[in-house]
Amino acid sequence: MRTALKDKKGPRPKKCRAPECGASFVPQRLGQAVCSPACAIVDAPRNQERARKSLAEVGRKEVRAAKERVKTRGEHAREAQQVFNEWVRLRDAALPCVSCGRHHQGQYHAGHYRTVGANPELRFEPLNVWKQCAPCNNHKSGDIVNYRIELVRRIGAEKVDWLEGPHEPQRHTIEQLQAIKAKYRAMTRELKKGEAA
Repeated sequence: MRTALKDKKGPRPKKCRAPECGASFVPQRLGQAVCSPACAIVDAPRNQERARKSLAEVGRKEVRAAKERVKTRGEHAREAQQVFNEWVRLRDAALPCVSCGRHHQGQYHAGHYRTVGANPELRFEPLNVWKQCAPCNNHKSGDIVNYRIELVRRIGAEKVDWLEGPHEPQRHTIEQLQAIKAKYRAMTRELKKGEAA
């Protein structure tokens, strides 16, 4: 009932926002802050910076959306791989290198037991990817013999046999790659929250 009474009364008078005016006026439209076009011209510089920032943000969003639309499947796969690799390194942060068993201050990679080139279907399989130091991954081609020994210790011979066995070929779509990226980004955030707590 109160809302019906308000509607019948009409808008309340406001004070003009323009400097050096301050006149009382009844707004004719929603959001009106000044009493006349002359006061609007005087008040305009106040809103210019906010309007410029708003237009710039709209421009940035459009550019981002356009870049997202023209990305190739390969670019989506690389982005998903980066996010997945970051998650692997965080998941295994307390573990040593899967191949040499060392803890050191150098760079760590997310080393694939079954390579992406030979087994692309295992590219995003968490059992197939573990924290590995850069020397083992780059200079020793993954040091697969020691990698396998440690992998049997970590996940068991049955799962290692499954990794080494045949797998159904898989070609991820762009939508699947975006879903993988979103999933592992969320999981990475959760791990980082756990570290902070």
